[in-house]
Amino acid sequence: MPVDQSLVGRSFPPTRPYVVVEEKVREFVAATGGEYAGGAAPATFPIVLAFDAMNAFLEAESIDLFRIVHGEQKFAYERPVVPGDVLTATLTVASLRQIAGNDIIGTVSEVTDEAGALVCTTSATLVHRGVEA
Repeated sequence: MPVDQSLVGRSFPPTRPYVVVEEKVREFVAATGGEYAGGAAPATFPIVLAFDAMNAFLEAESIDLFRIVHGEQKFAYERPVVPGDVLTATLTVASLRQIAGNDIIGTVSEVTDEAGALVCTTSATLVHRGVEA
């Protein structure tokens, strides 16, 4: 069953606040094969929040994660993420089109700090494979 076109433009509730701590940044860097020397988190670190926002969206819309193929991910920064930040992400469905029985879902997640200031915006393309795909 295709994803409902009326989702375009809809925003979902923000994620729970996520406290960025050096230990979690270090674990993230190690998991991606790097070394952390302190300071700002790597540019891809906000995927931690964006993934939580995406999972909440999929759950709210009863979309099975096992049918999702991650097509693209981009990050646009206002400032670096640093330990001590308390961040939330709010996902909005930016686009939706159907191709060959699959849904191509464009999402944008705004990552903000505890003062509500924009830290970065992540955009993702998700391919929701249809039942027959």
